Amino acid sequence: MLEQQELERRLQRCIGVVVGPVKSWDPVNQPMIRHWCDAMGDRNPLYTNTDFAATTRHAGTVAPATMIQAWTMTGYTGSAAPGSQGLPEGCDSHYALLTEGGFESVVAVNCDQVYLQAVKPGDELYQTSMLEAVSERKQTALGEGYFTTELYNFFNQLDEKVTEMRFRLLRFNPPSTSGEA
Repeated sequence: MLEQQELERRLQRCIGVVVGPVKSWDPVNQPMIRHWCDAMGDRNPLYTNTDFAATTRHAGTVAPATMIQAWTMTGYTGSAAPGSQGLPEGCDSHYALLTEGGFESVVAVNCDQVYLQAVKPGDELYQTSMLEAVSERKQTALGEGYFTTELYNFFNQLDEKVTEMRFRLLRFNPPSTSGEA
């Protein structure tokens, strides 16, 4: 297990390192949009009704902005789409460092997204990510840990930024539950 000073020193070196691009497996497509809308109960005709969407300023259907991450997610296998790039050589993964430091539990704290332009069927998306901040070690009700903030930028095939997202997590070590039956 990493000592606290070594862990924090190595975490600081992770800040500002850009990871990616991580590419989408498929272009934005109507079947996936329809499936998402069905799963979410979203009946907005801009997403699935081509006749209605043709009369809007978008001149066609668009993907729900909130599904932006779905296009570039690795899924259960952890494999990224062909052409994706991971961490630059010689850089540590802050996830791996925190795990090695004993902070294996994770809870999402919040996620802020800024939508800059609509994503349309046919768009080929990619994203980059960067660790933006790591808090000092904190004692929380869940246990001792670190808050991390990652900045994700999503781009289309024209290299236009379509969404910016800040994702905050608490990586923590829960209190011992010894004695539980």
